[in-house]
Amino acid sequence: MATPLDILFLITARGGSKGLPGKNLKTVNGLSLLGYKAGAAQRCSACRRLILSTDNDDIAAEGRRLGVEIPFIRPTDLASDAATSDSVVAHAMDWIEKTENRAYDAVMLLEPASPFATADHLEEAIALYTEKDADLVVGLRQLDTYAALTGDFRADGSISEIVEKMHKTGGLRRQDLSPQVTMNGAFYLMNWSAFRKTGKIYSDPAGCYGLLMDHWHSIEIETPEDLALAEYAATTGLIDLTPWHETGVDQ
Repeated sequence: MATPLDILFLITARGGSKGLPGKNLKTVNGLSLLGYKAGAAQRCSACRRLILSTDNDDIAAEGRRLGVEIPFIRPTDLASDAATSDSVVAHAMDWIEKTENRAYDAVMLLEPASPFATADHLEEAIALYTEKDADLVVGLRQLDTYAALTGDFRADGSISEIVEKMHKTGGLRRQDLSPQVTMNGAFYLMNWSAFRKTGKIYSDPAGCYGLLMDHWHSIEIETPEDLALAEYAATTGLIDLTPWHETGVDQ
């Protein structure tokens, strides 16, 4: 039997957010977005250590209430709009390697803005990562609009670019086009060594894979409208909240 992966589960949640101030502590059906990510990680059988990277005292307090370890406070320069996920992950790795003199096999990066990834999704991602000997596995969602039907909107209102692309498809109907996907922000399971070599989440394209998730579990919250949609999905049963209730996380 193969040795289980030693995975660091890492939630990243900064205090600032222009589109939705205080986003990471916003609640959906009574549970904070941070709480959804913590609950999913804590229910995942591969989670041996879950830490939170934040610059914010209120987020840190919520993390502690949820039982998440906070070994350091993120520097303010890594909590600005200009900070990248790459730099935040690198900071956490640097801290662990220098302070604890250790490394992990992989990192499961979890961002509260995409709250509805379940423990089962995380388990599936780990299985895919292992099967493919991957450098990266991310959550995916299917696009509602095909690339052949999109383009830049010009200042004069012209849509010539879109029409030209449609002509190149040979008059195909929507149902004739292959489904297309993009990342949904639900999770990023990355190889520790591969990240250290490149400093990037997306390293060797050949080693990158995705797990397709349904529309509702792929909701990303960046605006008040997104939050309202998430609340609707949760309170109407479009999202089954049982996995989070089973974690015992206090709402």
